[in-house]
Amino acid sequence: MITGAIKSQVDQIWNAFWSGGISNPIEVIEQMTYLLFIKRLDELQTVKEKKAARTGQPIESPIFSPYQAHLRWSQFKLLGDAGSLYTLVAEKVFPFIKTLGGEDGQSTYAAHMKDARFTIPTPALLAKVVDMLDAIPMDDRDTKGDLYEYMLGKIASAGQNGQFRTPRHIIKLIVEMMAPRPGDSICDPACGSAGFLVAAAEYLYQHHRDEIYRDGESARRFNHDTFHGFDFDSTMLRIGSMNMLLHGVENPAIENRDSLSQGHASVEGQFSLILANPPFAGSLDYESCAKDLQQMVKTKKTELLFLALFLRLLKPGGRAAVIVPDGVLFGSSKAHKELRRLIVEEHKLDAIVSMPSGVFRPYAGVSTAILIFTKTNSGGTDHVWFYDMQADGYSLDDKRNPLAADQHASNNLPDILTRWQNRDGETARERTEQSFLVPKAEIVEKEYDLSINRYKQVVYEQVEHESPQTILDELKALESEIMLGMDELQDMLQ
Repeated sequence: MITGAIKSQVDQIWNAFWSGGISNPIEVIEQMTYLLFIKRLDELQTVKEKKAARTGQPIESPIFSPYQAHLRWSQFKLLGDAGSLYTLVAEKVFPFIKTLGGEDGQSTYAAHMKDARFTIPTPALLAKVVDMLDAIPMDDRDTKGDLYEYMLGKIASAGQNGQFRTPRHIIKLIVEMMAPRPGDSICDPACGSAGFLVAAAEYLYQHHRDEIYRDGESARRFNHDTFHGFDFDSTMLRIGSMNMLLHGVENPAIENRDSLSQGHASVEGQFSLILANPPFAGSLDYESCAKDLQQMVKTKKTELLFLALFLRLLKPGGRAAVIVPDGVLFGSSKAHKELRRLIVEEHKLDAIVSMPSGVFRPYAGVSTAILIFTKTNSGGTDHVWFYDMQADGYSLDDKRNPLAADQHASNNLPDILTRWQNRDGETARERTEQSFLVPKAEIVEKEYDLSINRYKQVVYEQVEHESPQTILDELKALESEIMLGMDELQDMLQ
């Protein structure tokens, strides 16, 4: 966790951008991303130099040549003149980072930086931000990542730009439920700022660090082959790539790709784990959408097409945990019913975690659920585990203030994880509890309706009220007391 002092420093940088003329929060993040990227390159070069000095070998794949030393953060931050600093960064450093790894395409970061624009408007603002960023201690791997997450959390207007950030604690819950392994090939086909991929990397680093860094090949696989993200927003691709870099993943496969398009229909059966919160607003033209997805489910609705896409992308035995709007669970259209039937009958539906409607506030108030399934191509659904999440640790209004994390009434997430990990013991639970199992036959009988309300039993408490006559008598007595009080006040004023 980053400290209050570091948060305060980030807030000051943010305010400096706003007062300096950059008010779009996405643009603020983007420009800060570039500067953090430049700073990170200098750190990587320093690590390479220390290793070369220790081993007595030449620097392996140097980022900066001796003639480019003036382009390093540690050098140009010392320039006392803001005008000279601005000229150097805008005309030398920024073009340099855009061409990094150009010929052999060694870095996804460099690929996304090619269309980047440097938009900091004044030398004074650049000098101020460089000084502020340099003052933030970012030596610790976790601090880098937490700092960047804190920055992303400040995109309050993101929903207006079509980018709904999935709350980090919900992402963490989903990743912990899926418990990725070092051998997994993990994909988010609508990755945005790469929140799911980052959380998966953190989980692997925390639980399987020795296995990841057992040898050079294992480390290479973790850094190059484990994480895959697709998005068609070039700004979010840059932000997502930097997010991964700051969390210690050197070169994830984050690609500029319209996941639903016909141009990428050949990509299938490649991933063992999909973690995603795909867009569920709007629709697509049939012409632009992959034909094989339309054969699976004939619809223009993006939320249904993405579910079909996940089934296509997964390897047999691959698992998916994705956020869907409630309409996917109970929609009555032919496409809705067919997709649910497909998952239940031809694959293995594992769980539905119903979430309260305030989870995505202030961006949206839509009710959502976590859908967990396994691609089998041969059925396998036996019982489906349902959980009725009623609290996620934060207030469910637009403010989303944190509540007592250790109390079940305000935070169901620890209970969800515990029950999920011991779901074999859930068979005895009643339908009146927060979690329970529903047999496949009952789901089929209800035409594959997956809404938790179709299966949960609600216990109503009998409440006895006073009779109307008693209530009227009490109101008359109160009114008499009020009138008596008014008379006493009147006497005091005379």
